[in-house]
Amino acid sequence: MTAALPIVKPVSRMRLAPGSAVTIPDVSWQEFEAILQELGERRAARVAYSQGTLEIMVPLPEHERPKDLISDIVKSLLKLANKGYEPFGSTTFKREGTAGVEPDACFYIQNYQRMIGRRRLQSDDPPPDLAIETDVTSRTTLDAYTAIGVPEVWIYSAGKLIIYLLQNEIYVESATSPNFPNIPVTQLTPIAVERTWQVGSVQALEEFEAAVTKIIH
Repeated sequence: MTAALPIVKPVSRMRLAPGSAVTIPDVSWQEFEAILQELGERRAARVAYSQGTLEIMVPLPEHERPKDLISDIVKSLLKLANKGYEPFGSTTFKREGTAGVEPDACFYIQNYQRMIGRRRLQSDDPPPDLAIETDVTSRTTLDAYTAIGVPEVWIYSAGKLIIYLLQNEIYVESATSPNFPNIPVTQLTPIAVERTWQVGSVQALEEFEAAVTKIIH
């Protein structure tokens, strides 16, 4: 009797439709690193890895507009608050042997000076202070953020913005952002995102900034 041989194909050969995700269990850290290298940096798919589970996700095309606008909103709020920052986009953040995640966008705020000019992350670099996700985020993704220790995560999904703050290694929902404590971002941001489909991103951002200016003055 001939033994059946497993069929092995590169992960890069997978063809996922936009908006879909695949979960792969029992992935070792070494396998995760190899898969990242195989996928390369120029790709539409994003990955999250935690506790041996790998998730590969391909966002929908319409995911890009909310992502870009919310990133611009954060930049605008930081400028209004006179806070320095360094944006790090969808950089892959890792906790060696444990977790890896690629946010839609992220920012160094408290630690921004340390990260100026950084072309590649170093093993002792802190996590970003704020990460943004603009799709339905899985348990694997949140577990990865927990392991890496990102203090604040914004998740925009189904027309709603939720702010999660890391407290005692658990994410808890918050009505406000500690980076912008006097701004109702969970109320204003969904309005701005909806307005992008009606008036365009530039005007939607201008309207958001006008609303914030009224609040702070």
